[in-house]
Amino acid sequence: MKNRRVGWVFFLAIQIVLIQILGFFPAFVEQFYSNGFYPILAEVSRRLLGWIPFSIGDLIYFVVGFLLLKWVLRIFRKSKTWKIIAIEIGTGLSVFYFLFHICWAFNYYREPLFEKMHIEKEYSDADLLRFTKVMIRQTNAIQVAITNNPNAKVITNLTQEEIFDQSLYGYQNLEKRHAFFTYENASIKKSLISLPLTYMGFSGYLNPFTNEAQVNDRVPMINFPFTVCHEMAHQIGYASENEANFIGFLAVTQNENLHFKYAGYSTALRYCLRNWEVRNPALGKQLLAEINPGVLQNFEDSAVFWKQYESVVEDGFKIFYDNFLKANQQEDGLKSYSKFLNLLVNYSKKNSISL
Repeated sequence: MKNRRVGWVFFLAIQIVLIQILGFFPAFVEQFYSNGFYPILAEVSRRLLGWIPFSIGDLIYFVVGFLLLKWVLRIFRKSKTWKIIAIEIGTGLSVFYFLFHICWAFNYYREPLFEKMHIEKEYSDADLLRFTKVMIRQTNAIQVAITNNPNAKVITNLTQEEIFDQSLYGYQNLEKRHAFFTYENASIKKSLISLPLTYMGFSGYLNPFTNEAQVNDRVPMINFPFTVCHEMAHQIGYASENEANFIGFLAVTQNENLHFKYAGYSTALRYCLRNWEVRNPALGKQLLAEINPGVLQNFEDSAVFWKQYESVVEDGFKIFYDNFLKANQQEDGLKSYSKFLNLLVNYSKKNSISL
């Protein structure tokens, strides 16, 4: 048994080396994993678990957490040597690392959407200004279409279950334009750990082992459709956060429901405004004056919601997740979320559409 565990530790080292090498061959990953093995595995997972109304993945995490706690207590009771402890930890990490990559994480190493869709990587201030004004115009128009009053904030009339169901329509429309964004066999669920997720500052996550899209059911409903479509993008094999944001935006804005469109345009607009806070604060303030008061109230409500959950827990977890992303081919870490503007601004310019 001990020799077998030592073997798993050595296998962990081999895995790390092989995966680093694999990063140099994105076309291979794209063909044989992201468009080969993974879609089959994901379809099986979602067919098996999608119909279950609660999160199997969260339950698995509860069980694993309980077993880890038992393991730690056993260490103190049996006074194991540090060598044995290290071997046991290495064994567990090796198994986790293997399953994590086989089930989903090899998608981190696939071809970037910049290359796949022939989109430029950088944009100018002029490009961003043009795009920001489009987002302001679209967001204002939809806000008025929903409320009939530029001063009234949007209040979503959809339930979370209805949003889960209707999210498929946006992907169906998106598929007509880009076949590689096809989504089938939904498995979207409210997370059983929504409160901890809120304190960690996250709206949702994809369980890589069960392929369930886990959505924080406490987040403001205005943003809920965008979060759902973001996690669905992870489900179809796009691991990068900027790509998931980009695909999520396209999916919500391709939806016929105005509340979906509002979630997409207002989210992109907020990212634009944050960008201007860094690039040109004075211009950012001028742009704020062009936004309907009702839209700004939605922004304020969202900010107030997240502020009440700010804590050292969020700070600590975001430091961890930032480094996790950097270790998985996302060199910008948490900043990669906002990098979806690089895709979006240049996509809109390339296609000569106002989205």
